[in-house]
Amino acid sequence: MSGLLLRLAGPLQSWGERSAFNPVRDTASFPTRSALVGLFAAAEGIGRDDGGLDRYDTLRITVRVDRPGIRLTDYHTVGGGQPKARTAATSGGSNKGAAVITERHYLSDAVFVVAVSGPKQTLAPLAGALRRPHWAPYLGRRSCPPDEPFVLRHTTDDPESELLTGVPLSRSTPRGGGADDTVAVEFLREEAPAGSTADRLDLYDMPVSFARHGRSHGMRSLYRTLEDLPATLTSPQPQQLQRLIDYAQTEDRA
Repeated sequence: MSGLLLRLAGPLQSWGERSAFNPVRDTASFPTRSALVGLFAAAEGIGRDDGGLDRYDTLRITVRVDRPGIRLTDYHTVGGGQPKARTAATSGGSNKGAAVITERHYLSDAVFVVAVSGPKQTLAPLAGALRRPHWAPYLGRRSCPPDEPFVLRHTTDDPESELLTGVPLSRSTPRGGGADDTVAVEFLREEAPAGSTADRLDLYDMPVSFARHGRSHGMRSLYRTLEDLPATLTSPQPQQLQRLIDYAQTEDRA
């Protein structure tokens, strides 16, 4: 299997897990599979009602948590101070007649690196679409655009190995900083690593349909591990972005 690498970073991210239309709009602590598949489908121009999400079922996704971010809550109103006809719509086809008040949860200053593995016939068109997306990518909500570099590798033979030894970490160099030092980093995998102790998480974030009136999701299991990575992947704060840009541009120069 081949693969590609994405970096999900920005001022804000929000990976809704359970509350699409509730007053409290939550966020998971990491990118959900549903959100990532939605990002892929948008890049390839697949609409919510088009179906065809099973094309992504063969993809295996691993998330490296470079920075978990800081949780924050936004007090949010929609439709206040307007005539009823211009307030938020209801499911019955009318309008609410008043402002809708919600609390929207975000992750601030989070950074995730995502390895996507799968068959070339699926990844090749996806990689091209991510380079020139049909609809712009966002980090869970349209108000959360990604920072650059967004795509770190459009193709790589072993993306998970790159997570362990290649992709620079968005963390400062630890004290000591010797060649033998390591940094503990959280990983979320869809397959339990052999010989490791992993926490199992069961999530309902496997998308079956994004149809506006028929959204549905299935369950999948994730395995959370804490793994030691070489401290050489870290660098002082001012140098981190340049290292990532250099890493991303290596593919273009090859």
